[in-house]
Amino acid sequence: MLNTNKEHVVKWSVQGKIHHPIGGNYRISHDGKPMILPATGGISYNVSVGDSVFNWAGDHVEPGVSIRNENSSENAALMTFACIGNEAKIVSGDAKGKKGYVTGMHGGIDHVLIYFDEETLEDLAIDDKIMIKAYGQGLKLNNYENVHIMNIDPNLFEKLNIKEENGKLKVNVVGKVPAYLMGSGIGSKSAATDGDYDIMTADMEEIKRLGLDKLKFGDLVLLQDCDNTYGVGYLKGAVSIGVVVHSDCVKSGHGPGVTVIMTCKDDTLEGIIDENANIKNYMK
Repeated sequence: MLNTNKEHVVKWSVQGKIHHPIGGNYRISHDGKPMILPATGGISYNVSVGDSVFNWAGDHVEPGVSIRNENSSENAALMTFACIGNEAKIVSGDAKGKKGYVTGMHGGIDHVLIYFDEETLEDLAIDDKIMIKAYGQGLKLNNYENVHIMNIDPNLFEKLNIKEENGKLKVNVVGKVPAYLMGSGIGSKSAATDGDYDIMTADMEEIKRLGLDKLKFGDLVLLQDCDNTYGVGYLKGAVSIGVVVHSDCVKSGHGPGVTVIMTCKDDTLEGIIDENANIKNYMK
């Protein structure tokens, strides 16, 4: 098992409420078509972790439940300190007491995304409050100071089955994404606070050539030449690992969103292709 500072990472509470979907305006697709589609927010009853991120009649669709706070400072804390794999507990409404887990953070709309089973989803309502045991920010690898970890629960991190070999950390991923495909979210100030950034999918032939057309919500992917250490940008030789958190999009420069969980400025991180590298499988 990797040597971490897990025992010193603070576990505390953050909370949000199920956010009503907003908008309803036309979205212009990358090929110039005006479209009215379901998008972000609310409760997605038939879209869940483990489902394909493609072919939904929607845009930036978020699986499961989307929460936020209207107070911007409180929502910034929710977005920053909620981590993938954290326990989420419903604290109001008909489903009070039921538990799920965080599956990602979506920047721009600033939602934290949560998985609950189908029975629980049926008992939820807009504005129900959900508390998260925020645990993960500050997690470090004691023997790899060049590798930065963020946005992941330490208990889930340990389940990723990362192998050490000849000074490398081998991480199971479903695919590898070249830097030229990373779009919306580039230039964000911090991958630990700003949620995610998107794999551009306007060129579906290239997506298919790379085998990325099979991506699912919750898949782990490797981002080539992508440095997320102190911001979100390009650096030749850098490597980042992330989790796919929202669906494909119709807008130019957008596509499935990735929340980063590991990054380094060199090749210490190495991706091993595994079609089962999905948080749903690890959370079982």
